[in-house]
Amino acid sequence: MMSKTYYDPADLKKFGSISEWNEKLGSKFFEYYNSVFEEGALTAREKSLIALAVSHVVQCPYCIDAYTKDGLERGIEKEEMMEAVHVGAAIKGGATLVHGVQMMNKYNKLSM
Repeated sequence: MMSKTYYDPADLKKFGSISEWNEKLGSKFFEYYNSVFEEGALTAREKSLIALAVSHVVQCPYCIDAYTKDGLERGIEKEEMMEAVHVGAAIKGGATLVHGVQMMNKYNKLSM
């Protein structure tokens, strides 16, 4: 028996329905979203890989599913995907640790 999780993978297919409750803002979002992923200075393949890494950093299971699938369709290899995830993890870890400087500064100021 498979247990149900909070994140239902079937909900990803319902993403477009977020416009139903506010069509104006939903339309603006999707116009922007689709424009971002058009070919530009970066290829669609590169953007897909970036999106996959960011999906992990923001911990969005829907995005992880979507951009893993998209990456596969664009010929992105599993090793490239995992390397991108590690890049995201390194940036997230570094961002967490660099805030330690703020803590160190505050500690030094308060302990004088």
